[in-house]
Amino acid sequence: METRRTFLKASALGAGAAVLDPTLRDLLAASASNVMPRRFIFIRKSNGVRPSEVSLPSFSDKEKSLDAKKQPLEVDLENHELPNWLRALDGYKQHMTILHGLSCKMSENGHWSYSSVMGAYKSGRNSLSGIKRATIDFEIARLFPSPFGHVELSLTGNYSSFRNGIVAGYSAPGPHQRNYCYADPQTAYNELFKSVTDPGTVDSENQMLRFLQDDETFKAEVLKGHEKLKLSNHIRSIEAIRERNKQVEQMSASIAKHLPEIDKVHSNGGLNASTPEKQHAFTDILVAALMTGLTNVVTYTIDELSTPIKGLPGNEGDHISIHELGHNGGYSGISAEKIREKVRVGHIDQVATIIDRLKQEPEGPGNMFDNTMILYFPENGEGHHSWGTESPFVIMAGNNCKLDIAGRYIRLPYHGTEGHKTIGNWYTTLLNAHGNSIEHYGDFDLEMARKKRDQTGAIRQFMG
Repeated sequence: METRRTFLKASALGAGAAVLDPTLRDLLAASASNVMPRRFIFIRKSNGVRPSEVSLPSFSDKEKSLDAKKQPLEVDLENHELPNWLRALDGYKQHMTILHGLSCKMSENGHWSYSSVMGAYKSGRNSLSGIKRATIDFEIARLFPSPFGHVELSLTGNYSSFRNGIVAGYSAPGPHQRNYCYADPQTAYNELFKSVTDPGTVDSENQMLRFLQDDETFKAEVLKGHEKLKLSNHIRSIEAIRERNKQVEQMSASIAKHLPEIDKVHSNGGLNASTPEKQHAFTDILVAALMTGLTNVVTYTIDELSTPIKGLPGNEGDHISIHELGHNGGYSGISAEKIREKVRVGHIDQVATIIDRLKQEPEGPGNMFDNTMILYFPENGEGHHSWGTESPFVIMAGNNCKLDIAGRYIRLPYHGTEGHKTIGNWYTTLLNAHGNSIEHYGDFDLEMARKKRDQTGAIRQFMG
């Protein structure tokens, strides 16, 4: 296991580059121990998840009343009907947890949360000085080393068009460090699988290396003091990236076995690809990155407020603004409410595809999904303009999940009341269950502190 000092020294900026970068010896040792790696997929969505959207339509009158009053509640999903947008997961209820009642007031709750929702702090609109700590995905990645350590994908844009290439991400490998991500499927494919598709360019033509050398060195020349020091830490990691590339070359046989197919529509940044086409391609890449062993942790911003929605079924001719949906703007006679649901349905279709694919891949006595957890959650709490009092999570976890949560709808005590839990408690639970004994991850909620409510540590009832 790498120490924190080693990790920070080896960290790079991004999305497969800002990573643990363990040595090949570490990877071989893990393999020799026959311990199956744990995998985590963090899927961030925009526009919030409203409490009513995760309530079960088959609640009894008593359960419906408790849920509406935001009182603690726990029911078995097997005995209930899922909301329409989650129906693609009907066959996997035994793996599902709808976790309600968490709050995220210590993170940013406006239109964007940036890195704050995964770091449990106010990030100052993702300024370097506002990034207080490594986000939860990077902390988890430290526990399960891989050549890339962490991969970040991001389907984002500028309202009218999609971003492409390697761009600023939302995760953070450490304090005052911003991650970078793959913004389009073709770039992700090129950078992750180049050892097979074009082995001669793995080191000399690596786009992340060029990005770091050209962009960050330039910035370092014009910045001074503290800001320059932050960037110099990133620049030094170029050698770590080169070392990682050498490791990846040795995995070319495994990579070739699981190499995804990318449609030509995604070439040249995928300017003509629809939103569903991009989501499908990113899912293929995400699954392949896990199957090849390039990474055990993926963070995927499946949309954010400025992501264009193009080619949505039933609204194929519309260029839909997620921001406009948040203000109840409909398109082509279809209400914002129905379009928002169609967007969520598209997300969950991708989650179902990931589960299907991982279940088909043998691993040990079972399959790859047995050792995988998928977390689907809003980046900004309970709505388009959120307060952060509620932040629902939909969790899909395989049979070897280390937490006692599967197969249930769980509503925890409401914000400010005795027994309430924050995303900091939830992230502490994930870390404690998987080998990091940290007392508490994240900042504390000020209102909870004023009321002298205990908010330290893991959610004990979840610890298996």
